[in-house]
Amino acid sequence: MICRQCGFENKKGAKFCTKCGSSLEQVPPVTPEKSDSSKYIIIALVGIIILLAGTIGYFVLSDNGNSDQVAEVSPQSNTSQEVQSVESDTSDENVQTQVVSSNKQSKAKSWELIGSYSGSGTGSESINVPDGQIMVKLSAYPIKNYATNYLYVSGSNGQSGGVDWGSTSKVETRSDSFSYTSSSYETFTIDYYETVSWNVDFYRYQ
Repeated sequence: MICRQCGFENKKGAKFCTKCGSSLEQVPPVTPEKSDSSKYIIIALVGIIILLAGTIGYFVLSDNGNSDQVAEVSPQSNTSQEVQSVESDTSDENVQTQVVSSNKQSKAKSWELIGSYSGSGTGSESINVPDGQIMVKLSAYPIKNYATNYLYVSGSNGQSGGVDWGSTSKVETRSDSFSYTSSSYETFTIDYYETVSWNVDFYRYQ
């Protein structure tokens, strides 16, 4: 056996070198321990996978959130378009929400004619007037005076108005008006005497 220390060739089976005395027993080669670098590589790979999974999950949730927002805005957009088909058009989502609410209130109330009555001569008529805020306008033109001419409008709620002429009054058109608010139908009577023409209009604030 060849000595590893001095290179002397010894007899086969010798345990010690006869020249330098070094042990000739074969020591099993030391297997280098596995480097911890592989562990770090595995840990790094796991970390990268987790990071990628988190990033993908974030974008997926973000996309779902955006789609939910679009779904919520869409009905408002449709409603806005329906309401604005007569009013106006707009593409801004925030403006759409405001326009929908403002259009609901955009129709301002006004006095609208709900009944018009006219005639001549002498007579009386009864009519039913619906509830609400009501305004009555009346006018008449008399026959040439020789007595009292008139047009009176009186309601079951005590509201009334009218015009009249005496025997010495100027023959001309006269007008009057009054308003009231009622929660139920009211009956009005129109009385007229010796008129060439008369007219009574009923308006409701709506």
